[in-house]
Amino acid sequence: MTGETWKLLQERWRHHGRVMLGIALVATLAAWACERGLEGTEHVAYDEALVRFTGGREKSQQVVVVAIDQSTLDEISQDAQLQLNFGNWPYTRTLWARVAQELKAAGARAVLFDAVMDERTADASADLGFAQVLRETGLPFYVGMVSSASAKPLARADFQASVPLMAPESAPAASPPGDESFPEAFEDAPAPATPVLTREALARALAFPASQTRGALPALPRGHHPVPPTPALVGAVSGFGLVDTEADGDGSMRRTSFAYTDGINPYVTLPVRMVADLLGAKEVTLSGRTLRLGERTWSVDADGSAALDYGGSLPERFEMVTLFAVLNDWIHRSRGEAPELPAALFRDKVVVIGGTAVGLNDIKATPFSATQPGLVKQATVVDTLLAGTFITRAPLAVDLGLTFLVALVSAVLLMTARWTPLEVAWPVALVLGLHVLTGLLLKSAHTHVRMAMPALAGVGASVAALAFNHLVANRETQFIRQAFHRFMEPKLVEQMIRSRQLPRLDGENKEITAFFSDIRGFSTFSERFKEDPRQLVRILNTYLTAVSGALLREGGCLDKYIGDAVVCLFGAPMAQQDHAVRACRGALAAKAAVDALRVDFREKGFPDVYTRIGVNSAVNFVGNFGSDQLFSYTAIGDGMNLAARLEGANKAYGSVIMIGPRTYELAKEHIEVRELDRVRVAGKTEAVTVYELLALKGQWDASTRHTVARYHEALGLYREARFAEAAAVLEAEAARSPEDGPTAKLLERCREYLASPPEKFDGVANLEK
Repeated sequence: MTGETWKLLQERWRHHGRVMLGIALVATLAAWACERGLEGTEHVAYDEALVRFTGGREKSQQVVVVAIDQSTLDEISQDAQLQLNFGNWPYTRTLWARVAQELKAAGARAVLFDAVMDERTADASADLGFAQVLRETGLPFYVGMVSSASAKPLARADFQASVPLMAPESAPAASPPGDESFPEAFEDAPAPATPVLTREALARALAFPASQTRGALPALPRGHHPVPPTPALVGAVSGFGLVDTEADGDGSMRRTSFAYTDGINPYVTLPVRMVADLLGAKEVTLSGRTLRLGERTWSVDADGSAALDYGGSLPERFEMVTLFAVLNDWIHRSRGEAPELPAALFRDKVVVIGGTAVGLNDIKATPFSATQPGLVKQATVVDTLLAGTFITRAPLAVDLGLTFLVALVSAVLLMTARWTPLEVAWPVALVLGLHVLTGLLLKSAHTHVRMAMPALAGVGASVAALAFNHLVANRETQFIRQAFHRFMEPKLVEQMIRSRQLPRLDGENKEITAFFSDIRGFSTFSERFKEDPRQLVRILNTYLTAVSGALLREGGCLDKYIGDAVVCLFGAPMAQQDHAVRACRGALAAKAAVDALRVDFREKGFPDVYTRIGVNSAVNFVGNFGSDQLFSYTAIGDGMNLAARLEGANKAYGSVIMIGPRTYELAKEHIEVRELDRVRVAGKTEAVTVYELLALKGQWDASTRHTVARYHEALGLYREARFAEAAAVLEAEAARSPEDGPTAKLLERCREYLASPPEKFDGVANLEK
């Protein structure tokens, strides 16, 4: 940021800082009030950021998915023996027994079954056989349960009492009918679980600390209670957990809770139930923003939920095999044949079994796809609990702070810059910036910072800032038009307004070129009209009109008239890259206009209006140095002082238009000049070179070129203190061109130094005040 830009920002902040703060505060409060209405927009923004910045992750090393896909349904329905053994969907539990046997043989760590087993099958032996297989294999197998308004509430579980989860060994055994699938006898099979054991298996499988109140947990829908599983499976299945659909208002699954309460007992979700056993945890704690299972903790939101870090769609995130492939491997193994699936596929992995076929009605929406199998949520939660981090919301204070910051930056930026391209681009850049910020925080910090609320506040603040700008700009435009139409060409004033190059009336440092002109001997001039002052006014008005017209046509801004003197600025208030060239053209045009006027005045018997001109370019402080009663746009600084002194110095050099070194540097490609001398301004130690402006480039005659060449030759000798040689050159030129003032003046100085040699001569003349 340049110094000028910083000064501009400070100045406008000083004038409008309270308005900017007010706009930001109102925009923040308005966005906060609309927070609920922005939920849909926030979901869209969150989904886009999640997909763009967190997708494409490597596949899980902890979880493998066994999919009940359409090909599995087709293969079983088309195989007569499989159809006989397992029936149609939903298959008999005999099939799940065989799958459990195969996964155990393949080295699976545990199985999560993303479905429920809460209905007794027509073949009771299948349930008992499945239970016996689970006991025999010892494979940790976890089954889902859902809540329903028709389910009866379970009695309150006592977490302090010691109640066994298995039926007593002395319970009467079941005697299921014979079945080729389960040839083993069931004499030792335990009796189905009692209601007490069922309650303990569902509600007391994981303890909650005494400090964990039921009111602190998310509640199941009003009147809903868990639907108990088939009694035969209680005590055989390793655990049960809730698998209710957890979707936002738009139907998309973005979040999960870890435990619920029906007002009587707490119930954990299925992934929590399984992972607790895998981690050896006996207690689950949801305290503040922390989930704890044994020694492991995860950051969650204050309401006991968290967003899921999917990392991609189901096939992108997890290794997948079909259920039929697993069943086919069991068939191969039972025949003594080698399995077809890789030997290490399931080894030490958690296997999540669930439906992916459309006909199973378990297709849900996630940020990554509108048609994802619901089991993607269970697999993602399991994977995150085993080796990952959930996504949590930033605290409301952070969201409000960001919202206010965005609104304030929008207001400050637009109200200080006042640049049309920025006004158009900023809202788009704001939304894109927030999108990138949200995505980066999701990826790096697993934190969800709201995007819709800051975006709304930023856009609202931008609109308010633009409205303020245009109201202020309209007033400024009218003021500028009224203030400058007398000092500049009207078309330039309108161009300045259209291009939004409005001057900073409160002042700015700016490089400009200043023009000063004065009539020689004006005091004597005016004395002649003391008896007829009206005639003096008419003559002076005619003169000033001629000079001013020449300057205005070159784009100058008339600063002021001081009697007969004219002060004009080029490069302000309207920025002009060629301000020095314009000033030189204006000076030459003014000289030509005065020369024509002198001829006319001479014919009329009026006094001569011989005019001297000084032109200098420099950085000056430009602005309105007037009052509430009188507008006065002018410039102050050393550059203005030098321009005035150059005008007066023409007398000492016999020149008409004297320009400073910076003007020459900027305009030298467009003008013809004579180097007059090196001068030291009063109060300064550094000498500067001054020039006489003679013509525009290529527009001087051969005689003038010859005179300038001879002058430069003499000037070189003069600076070497070779005054006699310099005088000889000048005398010859003076005889040839007696009207050339600078030649005569330099010859006069040479003769003075010959008559009275200076003690210390450095070739620099002192330019007095």
